[in-house]
Amino acid sequence: MSICAWTVLGLKPGADGTAVKRAYRRLAMRWHPDRNADPVATERFKEIRAAYDQLLEAEPVDDEEEEPAATEADSEPTPPRAADIRLNLELDLVAAALGCRQTIAYVRGKDCNTCAGTGKAGMVRTRFCPACHGSGRVRDVERVLVQCPDCGGRGFFSEQICPDCGGSGRDAYEASLEIKVPPGMLPGDELRLAGQGEMASDDLAAGDLYLTIVIRSHPLFRLSGRDLLASMPVSALQLMAGGEIRLPWFDGFLDYKLEGGLPERREIRIAGKGFPGRGRNPAGDLLIELIPVFPRQLNARQRKLLLQANAALADTLAESLPEIDAWQQMHLPS
Repeated sequence: MSICAWTVLGLKPGADGTAVKRAYRRLAMRWHPDRNADPVATERFKEIRAAYDQLLEAEPVDDEEEEPAATEADSEPTPPRAADIRLNLELDLVAAALGCRQTIAYVRGKDCNTCAGTGKAGMVRTRFCPACHGSGRVRDVERVLVQCPDCGGRGFFSEQICPDCGGSGRDAYEASLEIKVPPGMLPGDELRLAGQGEMASDDLAAGDLYLTIVIRSHPLFRLSGRDLLASMPVSALQLMAGGEIRLPWFDGFLDYKLEGGLPERREIRIAGKGFPGRGRNPAGDLLIELIPVFPRQLNARQRKLLLQANAALADTLAESLPEIDAWQQMHLPS
């Protein structure tokens, strides 16, 4: 199966049919040409649909998960709406994980107060027709003078352009909106705020506001799906002896009992303590890589304690330091 198809839908290879359908619905809602005026929307939607068809052909979905048949209400035409507004919402990692409230400011349009959305107001003005330069006639392909089709032979246009909106019928203003961001939003997820896009007019319902989540880089953590990854230095002696250590976790820490072992890099995985789950997606795991750090300098007391520890190890050399014991048995006289 093509890995590209999984990538188009933002899925890991092997995701089940339910996940494929859910990803398709989310992306289709975003990129359908009827909902997205971006010039690349049509091609993007075709890619999404092709990937969906390819994956479902190889990974069929249970009948009970199939989309419900269209009802009569579904077949009714969607009432015309004003344009949607799409923005990025930038969050730090902790806010995206735990959820937060944000106040956003953005520009949206409304009907011009002066012309009530018609684009026409004030005095009528006249301007020459640019096609015939005011003469009312132009030459056709055979170089014969004929009536100008642009101005109907008048040579000029009469206009009544609203001076406040320049004839667009719309005024832009800055809107302020307090929103609630639910926990567990990943980069690329969208929040849809119904009716908060371009404002309604006499013949159009208000558009929607779509906020695409962008998560700023974190000084410690990084995301892999919903797994939360980090690394931390640990004393090599602590790695050998084990004991209680504190692991970083969002804006706090977790107590963890470390098993003693070799003073080398190791990874700790704590199930369910990564990025929070959302909907049917469970929480990820917390993965911390422990990096051993050896002491650079010792004072007299520390040297004495280490020598005492080393002497204690020598009492059980074959068990504690078998490589040294084997070497001594071979090369040093008894």
